[in-house]
Amino acid sequence: MSTYTTKSGDMFDLIAFRVYGSTDHTAKLIRANTEYSDCFIFSAGIVLNIPALDQSDLDTSYIPPWRV
Repeated sequence: MSTYTTKSGDMFDLIAFRVYGSTDHTAKLIRANTEYSDCFIFSAGIVLNIPALDQSDLDTSYIPPWRV
């Protein structure tokens, strides 16, 4: 597991996009940092845990109809 130090104005979905390349993993990021789950916009300097993605997180077999 790695870490990410927030910048002022960061939000969970933006951090997920930065570290994973997709907002699809925002919930996993929140679950790894439950003490901040009620935080909407972060101030600078908070160190968050960034869990590694496993194979089940990378399942791309489902494509929403609007992306086909």
